[in-house]
Amino acid sequence: MSAPDELREVTVETPEVAAARAKVRRRRSIALGLILAALVAIFYALTLVKMGSAVFYRDL
Repeated sequence: MSAPDELREVTVETPEVAAARAKVRRRRSIALGLILAALVAIFYALTLVKMGSAVFYRDL
């Protein structure tokens, strides 16, 4: 059993399309990185608030 003709067609990606896709991937990666950094900052701040200010005055 062979695949339909629509699935057999192989499209060659032009450099313009490849560059556009790379640009979209880069923007998505930057957005995910910023979201991750924001979550880290929020968790860090919440941890400090929950532990209180005494965490800065303890002996190491």
